[in-house]
Amino acid sequence: MRLGQLLKGIRIIREFQGRELLSPDTAMFTLANNNDVRSITADSRKCTRGSLFIAVNGAVADGSKYIRDAIERGAQYIVCENIPEEEEGPMMRGDRDLVVYVVVKSSREAESKIAINNFGNPSRKIKLIGVTGTNGKTSIATLLYNTFTALGHKCGLISTIANYVADKRIPTINTTPGPLELNSLLDQMVTEGCSHCFMEVSSHAVDQERIAGLKFAGGIFTNLTHDHLDYHKTFENYRNCKKRFFDMLDAEAFALVNIDDRNGEFMVQNTKAQVHTYSTRSIADYKTRILEQSIDGMQLNINGTELWCNLIGEYNAENLTAIYGAAMLLGAPHDRLVQIMSSLKSVSGRLEYFRGDDDIIAAVDYAHTPDALENVLKTLKALKPKGDLICVFGCGGDRDKTKRPEMGAIAGNYADRIFVTSDNPRTENPMAIIENIKAGMDADAVLKSKFIPDRIQAIQNAVTSAKPGSIILVAGKGHEDYQIIGTEKHHMDDKETVKEALRLRNDKNLR
Repeated sequence: MRLGQLLKGIRIIREFQGRELLSPDTAMFTLANNNDVRSITADSRKCTRGSLFIAVNGAVADGSKYIRDAIERGAQYIVCENIPEEEEGPMMRGDRDLVVYVVVKSSREAESKIAINNFGNPSRKIKLIGVTGTNGKTSIATLLYNTFTALGHKCGLISTIANYVADKRIPTINTTPGPLELNSLLDQMVTEGCSHCFMEVSSHAVDQERIAGLKFAGGIFTNLTHDHLDYHKTFENYRNCKKRFFDMLDAEAFALVNIDDRNGEFMVQNTKAQVHTYSTRSIADYKTRILEQSIDGMQLNINGTELWCNLIGEYNAENLTAIYGAAMLLGAPHDRLVQIMSSLKSVSGRLEYFRGDDDIIAAVDYAHTPDALENVLKTLKALKPKGDLICVFGCGGDRDKTKRPEMGAIAGNYADRIFVTSDNPRTENPMAIIENIKAGMDADAVLKSKFIPDRIQAIQNAVTSAKPGSIILVAGKGHEDYQIIGTEKHHMDDKETVKEALRLRNDKNLR
């Protein structure tokens, strides 16, 4: 594609070819429209001859530091906020092969708009639904994808667990991909004939402008609790970042918000979108009551319609209400929708449970925030296990430390026995993380706790020592099949570990 086409709509401050300053209304656009860009990347290591390198000013690294590396690998076009002093000289590989610099106000915004221009604005060719909030994003986005697929639509999914283009699974790295990957995925969905895409929208994605310029047909707000303060620094910053997603929705879109969360109304204060509400406790456009529940599911009443579902817990009732509301707003046929919702299964690693002998139930859940841990423990406590309610959990290293004692206190309030262990310790000392968690526990909680940094050992001990009829919650990692120790990933899957521990317990009982 021509350079000028890629730069359409971007706020350009100045432009250079070698040392020569180019005027936006003369030389540059003549040059731009006559130069083909062979590839686009924000990773200097991926540059080849004729590449456009976007020096993104990121949260961790300044992309301008990699301009020299990009040029040495063949990049001919550089989009950046600042040109390093050492790059100010004329860079060339021959008489006509001068490097073109485009200095922009925001490299992040430029990356998003370049990606949109490169792929022909794919979000305008598909119904894109964004789901944001602290908890519930993955479940809602995934179950909407499953629901609309069952309704006969080709759909896309962009989520923490995996990305899907129709039925093709694509591994995921970030909850919300970077702009180039994101628009590439949307373009693949359009090419494949997908009518809808359901996408998790993280606060990082909003702050880093990964979704800048996308057209959303709707947005869903789940809830807002304590998370990511290592990045956002204050809860107010985190809240305002989430709100920016709804501020960007246009008048044709819908905004569906959980008004049981005190931040629900705040999210839509300035939105142009059509506002709709959902709730399990208040008057709302979409209202659900739990009629009864067991470990196998719940009987719900949603807007006067009763249905049985395979999920449990008030937070899952909220998620299902959001799914129902969004589906109705997207024109799903009511009776068929209710039928499909009755057959939905838990998303991988979201209160996914396994049965053992002696009426033992071991549940694996992604709960890694104070609110999520409390919701899951409260749900399992309400089932009144005949034995103990056992909680195995830890907290991630190099992340928000302030939630650690909170989670320790919550485990102490609900669980009969606790195994405090490692999550992804990363570069922190696992015992130091455990001590942070322990600091939130009172004396009684400490007495009923064991502190075992080896996660596999902690899970095995919890399962093998459980009384008959106990429910064991293994929280924090859910679908993840790895553990990050130091800077390396090691294979570690809570579900595999739980199933093996249950097998060993069963074998022991048979002997």
